[in-house]
Amino acid sequence: MATTEKLLQTEVSAMEGVVRVLEDAGIDMIFGIVGGNMGALYDVLYDHQRTIRTVLVRHESLASVMAEVYGRLTGKPGIAVGQGAFVLANALLGTLEAHMGSSPMLLLTDLSDQAPLSQHAPYQGGTGEYGTFDTRQSLAAVTKYTMVVQSPAQAVHGVQLAIKHALTGERGPVGVIFHSAALRGTVGPDSRPAIYPTRFYLPGRTGADRPAVEAAAKALLSAERPVIVAGNGVRVGQAYAELAALATLLAAPVTTTASGKGVFPETHELALGVFGTFGQAAANAWIGDADVVLAVGTKLGPTDTANEHPKLIDPTRQTLIQIDVEPRNAGWSFPCHHALIGDAAQVLSELAEAVGRSGAPAPAAVTARRQAVATTKRSHRCFADPGYGSDEVPVLPQRLFAELQRAMADDAFIACDAGENRLFMTHYFQTKAAGTLIMPGIGAMGYAIPAALAARLVYPERQAIAVTGDGGFGMAMNGLMTARDENIPIVVVVLNNGALGWVMHGQGSRVIASKFSDMNFADIARAMGCRGIRVESPSALAAALADALRANEPTVVDVVTSLRPSFLDVTTPLLLRR
Repeated sequence: MATTEKLLQTEVSAMEGVVRVLEDAGIDMIFGIVGGNMGALYDVLYDHQRTIRTVLVRHESLASVMAEVYGRLTGKPGIAVGQGAFVLANALLGTLEAHMGSSPMLLLTDLSDQAPLSQHAPYQGGTGEYGTFDTRQSLAAVTKYTMVVQSPAQAVHGVQLAIKHALTGERGPVGVIFHSAALRGTVGPDSRPAIYPTRFYLPGRTGADRPAVEAAAKALLSAERPVIVAGNGVRVGQAYAELAALATLLAAPVTTTASGKGVFPETHELALGVFGTFGQAAANAWIGDADVVLAVGTKLGPTDTANEHPKLIDPTRQTLIQIDVEPRNAGWSFPCHHALIGDAAQVLSELAEAVGRSGAPAPAAVTARRQAVATTKRSHRCFADPGYGSDEVPVLPQRLFAELQRAMADDAFIACDAGENRLFMTHYFQTKAAGTLIMPGIGAMGYAIPAALAARLVYPERQAIAVTGDGGFGMAMNGLMTARDENIPIVVVVLNNGALGWVMHGQGSRVIASKFSDMNFADIARAMGCRGIRVESPSALAAALADALRANEPTVVDVVTSLRPSFLDVTTPLLLRR
C-alpha cells in the first residue's frame, strides 16, 4: 500500500519551510532586492547558499524579467522577491511578460502590515485597509493568481500551491503575499494544513484525445500544401524536437509568430521565418496558399496575422488545426476544424505517431514539397536582403545582424529588446538553433539586458547576447552593475541611432520627443567597470563582436546605426495596401 510522508519531520521556521519547498521543486535561483519583512526569507537563504543562488539586482524590474526568463528557459517557476510597495511600483515588467507569454513565475512579497497595527495605516502598508494600498488586488490584475498567506503553515503550503498554479495548464505568474504573522512562528509535521512533499504539486504532461489526433493526422496527410505555424507555446512546452520531427516527417514548412521566432531553426531548409505583419514575404506567400494550417501554441492574434488578413488565415478556404494546452485558446481568433488540447511536446509526438500509423507521405511527395519550399524561399529572397553586405555608414541593422550571426556560437542566446530594433531583428536576424532567441511578448523596452543575464546564469557555458536600441539600453543599463557584481559575462549590442526609431518614423514630419542627444555607451560601460567597444563603420564590426564574445566579462558593443531604415521597410504589403 502506497503512503505519503510529510515534507517536514521537525519544527522549523516558516521561511525555512518555504526555502525547502523551493529546493524540493528544483528551483536554484532567486532574483530581487531584500527589504521590509522579506528580510526574514533572506535570513534563511543565508544558510542555503549551496543550493539556491540569491542574485541581487539594482531595480525590481530587472528581478522580474530575470525570473520570467528563468521560468521560460527551465520550465520551473522563476522567483522574484521584493517588498510589497516596490514590487508593485517596479516589478511588473517581467510579471506582464510572464502573464502574456505563459512563463511560470512566483512573486514573493509582503503586506508590510506591522500587525497588530494594520488598520492604522502603517508606513508602506499594503493591506487594503483605509490609508494603505491593496497589494493583493493590484497583483491579481496582472497575474494568473494571487494569494495572501496569513499563518506559517499557510506560507509554506501557499508557496506549494503557487508553484502548482504557475505550472498547471497555461503557465503564468502567481503572487504570494506574506502577512507579517505568516513570517513568524514555526511549521512542522503536525501543522495544519498538513505539508506534504512538493512533488505532489508538480503537474505532468497531458496528451490530446486520441480520436481528435487521428482526425488531425488524416487532414495533414490529405493536404497538398500544408504549413505549420509555431508560436510561443512551443517554447513553453520545450517542444523543439517534436516540432522538428513532425515537420520533417510531413516535409511541411514551418513559419512562426513573432513571439515564437526561434522555436524552429531559421537556417533549416523547411524554415520560412516569421509570418504576418513584420514577417518574411516567403512565409506570407506560402501560408496564404496553404490548404491545411497546423497552429501550435498560438492564439493567432491580430499582431501575428496582419490584422487577421484573409490572404493569410482564412478558415473558409483552409483547414485549421490548433494545438494548445489551454482549451480557450483553440478557436479563439479563428474557427478551428480540429482542436488538440494538451502539452505541445506530448501532442506533437502523438500526432507524429498517428501520421506514421496512417502512412507518411510518399518519398516523391516529400521531395516535391521540399523543392517547392526552396523555390518559394528563393523567389521571395527569404533572409537574402542586400543590406546584409552593405558598407553604408552609419551601419545598417541588416549588416550588423549578419556579422553577429557569423560571430556568435550556434547555441548562443540572443535576447531582443523592444522598439524598431526588435522589428528589424524579427525580420532580418536568422536564428541558428531552436530555443536560442528570447523575445519580449508585450514589447517592453529594457527587457534584453536582464533577459541575457538570466540566460547566462541558467546556462553559464553558453554565450548570452542582449540586442537593444539606445532607448532600451537607457532604461536597463543598471543591469551592467548586476553583471559586474555577480560576474555574469554577457555581451550587449546597442543599435545607437539617437532616436526612438519606431516612434520617430511614425511621426513623419511632426517629430517631437523622440530624439536623443548623442551618447557614447562604450564610455558609459567602461565607467561602470565593464568593457566597452565603439563601432562606427561596418568594417569594424567583425573584430569588435569577436573581441566581445571572447572576453569573459560584461561587454557593451556600441554600434552607431543608420536612421534611414524604417519599420515600414519590414511591414507586409498586405497592411500597407489596405
